[in-house]
Amino acid sequence: MPDLLLFLITSVAITVAPGPDNLQVLARGMAQGRRAGVAAGLGFASGCLVHTVVAAVGLAAVLRSSPLVFEAIKLAGAAYLVWLGVQALRSRGALAGGMDSAAVPLGKVFRQSVLANLMNPKVTLFFLVFLPQFVKADAADAGWQMLLLGVVFMLQTAVVFTAFALCAGTLGGWLRRRPGAGRWLDRVAGAIFLALGIRVALP
Repeated sequence: MPDLLLFLITSVAITVAPGPDNLQVLARGMAQGRRAGVAAGLGFASGCLVHTVVAAVGLAAVLRSSPLVFEAIKLAGAAYLVWLGVQALRSRGALAGGMDSAAVPLGKVFRQSVLANLMNPKVTLFFLVFLPQFVKADAADAGWQMLLLGVVFMLQTAVVFTAFALCAGTLGGWLRRRPGAGRWLDRVAGAIFLALGIRVALP
């Protein structure tokens, strides 16, 4: 049985560290409020489970061994983030204009976050390297151990990202009460998405 406590502590430290996913949760929370931030956080957390399954069945090794496939997926993910950034920059404040979730449905925010997470091959490779460190490789149920660890990682990610979203939503609510804040929030969110897209595209 893997050391769950050590794994949990390490996972929380990794999740809290600045990265593409939690920065996007903060951007969503500031732009649309708490519920959108939570939806984004849950979307990213759900994507982690898919990466775990991929790593557990060994497909991640195939992905890693094919530089062409890796680069194609990485560039597609970067292009998607850039597209989100451009959309936010072109917005006239509707993204952050009050708590009207109808402007950008929460379901769409969730799906965008899942897709953004799944299109980042670096996450798959991270799980391929990270999970086996807490698995007894000589055990017959090594694959199931990885799945268990993946579920634990997903749950703690959901909790941490929800906390991020709640804090960002409070800050976003304060800013939205100021005239013209909505447009600037969209610009900040767009700049973050663009920067993350460039970061994902870089080696």
